[in-house]
Amino acid sequence: MNKKIVVVGFMLFAIFFGAGNLIFPPKLGFISGTYFWPAIIGFIVTGVGIPLITIIAGAFDEGGYKAALRNVHPVFGVIFLIAIYLTIGPLFAIPRTGATSYEMALVPFIGGPSKLSLFLFTLIYFGISLWLAINPSKMVDRVGAILTPVLLVSIVLLVIRGIFMFAGHDTTPTDTETFKSGAGSFFTGFTEGYLTMDAIAAIAFSVIVLNAIKDKGFTRETGILKPTILAALIAAAALGFIYLTLGWMGNHYPLSAEQLAFIDKNGLDIRTYLLTHMANDAFGGFGKVLIGVIVTLACLTTSIGLIVAVSEYFYEIFPKISYKVYVVIFTLFSLLLANQGLQQVIATSVPVLLVLYPIGMTLVLLIVLSRFIPTPRLSYQIAMAFVTVIAILSVLSSKDIGLLSLPVMDHLPLKAQSMEWLLFALAGYVLGLIFGAKQPKIKYN
Repeated sequence: MNKKIVVVGFMLFAIFFGAGNLIFPPKLGFISGTYFWPAIIGFIVTGVGIPLITIIAGAFDEGGYKAALRNVHPVFGVIFLIAIYLTIGPLFAIPRTGATSYEMALVPFIGGPSKLSLFLFTLIYFGISLWLAINPSKMVDRVGAILTPVLLVSIVLLVIRGIFMFAGHDTTPTDTETFKSGAGSFFTGFTEGYLTMDAIAAIAFSVIVLNAIKDKGFTRETGILKPTILAALIAAAALGFIYLTLGWMGNHYPLSAEQLAFIDKNGLDIRTYLLTHMANDAFGGFGKVLIGVIVTLACLTTSIGLIVAVSEYFYEIFPKISYKVYVVIFTLFSLLLANQGLQQVIATSVPVLLVLYPIGMTLVLLIVLSRFIPTPRLSYQIAMAFVTVIAILSVLSSKDIGLLSLPVMDHLPLKAQSMEWLLFALAGYVLGLIFGAKQPKIKYN
């Protein structure tokens, strides 16, 4: 394989590999019990497979996803991209980096969380983020280039140690209502994968990958799609390995009833608790310190990168406000939300992700279909309209939100699997083919 492609593949892995994502597989493994395999496969589909298909689909057209969204409507495209950047930015992903760092770097050493310690920690954390985001320098790149390999090596060593320590230990599922069948477990893992936010982030990040491919000397004439696919497969293999092995360790970690009671009593996050204690059991007290420091620094570089990316995007579409002002606004907003605590940040993000993910996956589906089937613009418009409406109504009428009373939503096909949008996407696509037969066709070569 071309060395240049390998370099891009590891760069793509580094883009998606956030320390915050490490906390989700162990919990899924722990609560899935005997249904671990369908659950973790579902998680890997949305946490790894869909993001990388999204990257590949973004290489079909020179204009990437901005051009694809214009096939729906220019205004819709801007609104959707703003929603994505806000989600992977100050509303959820950036605050999550600060809250995760606090849970893993400080809480294990102070006995439990408190509002004061959380505020002081995040104040320093986002103060550093603000300073480096306003004054971008090579230091961020160097720190990131060092931390990603160190974090990866640490996780590999943790996994190897964990395999020998936890093999033979099985856990009883703590949520038997959710994990009561293989199919149900798969779709539970599927929707849990939304929490990585990588599939929607891939829409925003696809242009970075395309530029990296071009910088390595690949062109439309020599072929961009093949190196993009190969680079995506490299990143997929690394991410899949990490998610699978950490999930397996969580599935075999002997967490006692007393520990569960302690977690609940002190308001701790079981995700960070599992990862921290797995490291502690594998490497002793040094492991807890090591994982806390590395995760914090890795989260910090992620935070800085996201603040820069979101600020640059908003400066591009609303240039009347300076880049530095955007940085200050988004950093302060992230600080405010991070002080809700990690569990609240994650819980608040779920309804938004349940709307954005179906829209994003429908867009990718349309692009892939357009590569093989000449597709009228009307198919894009009807399919995206159907999915957007269904996704919003489904969330607003859910038990957790309850803003609308729509019993019919509970009886939609695939509702139990949180995939009710899929049939509407396909129906919209077919209707567009029928009624838009005379329209010019979109076809990606």
